[in-house]
Amino acid sequence: MSKQKLPRVVVIGGGTGMPVLLRGLKNLPIDLTALVTVADDGGSTGRIRNEMAIPAPGDIRNVIAALSDAEPMLLELFQHRFSEGNGLSGHSMGNLLLAAMTSVTGNFNTGIKEISRVLNVKGKIYPISNENMSLHAEMEDGTIISGESSIPLSNKRIKRVFLRPQPVKPLPNAVRAIDAADLVVISPGSLYTSIMPNLIIPQVKEALRDTKAKVVYVCNVMTQAGETTGYTASDHVKAISDHIGQGCIDAIVVHNEVIDQSIRAIYAEENASPVEYDMERLFDMGLEIIEGDIIDHSQSTLRHDNHKIAKLLYSIMEIK
Repeated sequence: MSKQKLPRVVVIGGGTGMPVLLRGLKNLPIDLTALVTVADDGGSTGRIRNEMAIPAPGDIRNVIAALSDAEPMLLELFQHRFSEGNGLSGHSMGNLLLAAMTSVTGNFNTGIKEISRVLNVKGKIYPISNENMSLHAEMEDGTIISGESSIPLSNKRIKRVFLRPQPVKPLPNAVRAIDAADLVVISPGSLYTSIMPNLIIPQVKEALRDTKAKVVYVCNVMTQAGETTGYTASDHVKAISDHIGQGCIDAIVVHNEVIDQSIRAIYAEENASPVEYDMERLFDMGLEIIEGDIIDHSQSTLRHDNHKIAKLLYSIMEIK
């Protein structure tokens, strides 16, 4: 099969959920593109972002590692975080390399492309924007919280999130990828701080509304304190629809097995609980529901199983 005929799959997201999804998808016969958030402002990423005025590199770094076929030692070096040493303490080697390559090439996206080539990345990786942008949230009580890392700490319910400075311009290649896709996957992850920053850019919203691709949302398995406390699966979809418009999501992937009590107890300490899959309301929203046992049972923390998810997503693709 020629490269042109491979089904084009675009994954949008960030945080910890996206790399898990990509590790499974990268081995399938597809033309894969990852569109990654750059709104993070915590830790090493935040420091580099502030000092160099470049988009946040952290989520991009994790996506590069997930899609790379480089030697394990090279990947370990790329993901290494310095634990001591004056200015380097807390910095990730990969973040520093992305910052250096941006400086060398003069362009964040070009820097990503070059590092992807060096680390033998399968698929294409685009930052959702080449700009340094920051995320803000309006809470239900009317207060405004600024900064991706501060939003979940406020312990208030989120009404909406928005980006500054306006207008944020998306990377043209990111919009083109959505336009040309056969399948668009919105990855699991922190709903308001990892997923939403990609979707709320106006041209991205329009592209999601206009694409002929099937748009599938892989729902989180657990709620997240400070972001989605008490949210059902349909609440997740409603939050996305409230930000980007009704009818953009065609299908939702949900985990339909009972979660072990010992794992529930660990998450309860973080005020997190299993996301309730309110099937009737999801049907009422006109969504196709794709369900299965999609978690990795070998882990003590809940993670999607990359092979199960990849298989599931591949099976729903209409390969033309």
